[in-house]
Amino acid sequence: MRIVAGELKGRAIDAPDGTDTRPTTDRVREALFSSLFSLRGGFEGAVVLDAFAGSGALGIEALSRGASRAVFYELDPKAAKVLSRNVSACKLGQDRAAVIRRDVLKTPPTSAEGPFDLLFLDPPYALHAQKVVEFLERVKAGGGLSPDAIVVYEHALKSADEVASAFEDAGIEAIARKKYGKTGVTMDIIPT
Repeated sequence: MRIVAGELKGRAIDAPDGTDTRPTTDRVREALFSSLFSLRGGFEGAVVLDAFAGSGALGIEALSRGASRAVFYELDPKAAKVLSRNVSACKLGQDRAAVIRRDVLKTPPTSAEGPFDLLFLDPPYALHAQKVVEFLERVKAGGGLSPDAIVVYEHALKSADEVASAFEDAGIEAIARKKYGKTGVTMDIIPT
């Protein structure tokens, strides 16, 4: 995998071995970030949460494109090790990239780590969308969201209706729904 654009364009990053993570492909990342650029008007100064980070490709891509800081959460020790190596190889200091090896669902980030402008959520596909909504509500209650934060939620395409329903019931506004093969990506604005 490589960083698609920005100051780190072309930099190779590693993916964790095995099948426990699903790295977002370069092609999907390029399309996703193009959509986000249009929605946000760029990434300059954004504070990013990359939850369920795996390789960290999404957060690193955002930093490469101008985000000021990213916080990466990864529970799996092997994936967290690869993530830390990727951050180090990209020469991203602690002022720009923080890797936290913790279960983000049990201990969500708060205002001390955020507030976040952009949240990348790529949990295991087996995680029910309602759990993702509950997680977002906890982040919001802890002051971890900036006004009109954008959430990018990657999920199985077959669960798109479930995702839409859970987010609508919570009053979270969908601004884009994309599909890439068997993967669905929902982009939402969380009202503050």
